[in-house]
Amino acid sequence: MPLPAKAFQHWLHRVAPAMSTADICRISGVKRTTLAQQLVRGKVAESSVVSISRALGLNPLDGLASFESYAGLTGPPRPPTPAELVSQIATTDLLHAVIARTAPGGAATPALRPAPHATSVRNWVDAIDDGDLRHRVSAATGIAPQNYSAQLTANRLSPELAVATSRAAGVGFTGGLVATGLVTEAEAGWLPGARQAALDALSDGELTVLAGDRLQALGRTLRRQEQEQAQTEKIWENLG
Repeated sequence: MPLPAKAFQHWLHRVAPAMSTADICRISGVKRTTLAQQLVRGKVAESSVVSISRALGLNPLDGLASFESYAGLTGPPRPPTPAELVSQIATTDLLHAVIARTAPGGAATPALRPAPHATSVRNWVDAIDDGDLRHRVSAATGIAPQNYSAQLTANRLSPELAVATSRAAGVGFTGGLVATGLVTEAEAGWLPGARQAALDALSDGELTVLAGDRLQALGRTLRRQEQEQAQTEKIWENLG
């Protein structure tokens, strides 16, 4: 949910009382026209608060927690579950880990890519889903299940829905914000090397099954894209 412009202005005056809007935009990288449009509409994007917080040397979570809709972020963040940590490991990194474990004599494993990755949002929701999570999120937020699924398929989720999903799943609020790329692992309070430790804790069987599931999901996505491309080309041929 975009933040109320009035609340944003109060927050901005509190954290940067001596700075003009132009100064804030210059140091944060937020375009003046973008922020002006948001203020006129009365709704400021969470990403603007995150960018401004970073520019002022503040933790973005603290900045967001200043607003009523994100008050749950107040205080020390609840650590992510091992499943959440693993969900933020890219499929290629999982495959590298499989190869490293099965190669004769072992093989060096490359450093994990930073989160998020190409399927981080969908993987995160799958990691915390007990089978009824999507229905609970829909009931709590009013979003239609098909619209929620469409966002996951596109690997995106609004910050509001990410927090609502965390709440419905009974996990900490930071997992979804990291998965969507709104904040970094460090900003979310994740311990350095936490994802690698969660990966190392997987048995060979667990790792192989997980990598296989990811590959199957990737295969379905690629087939769907190929079918859509073929349909598009056919339409153009018929029009030509």
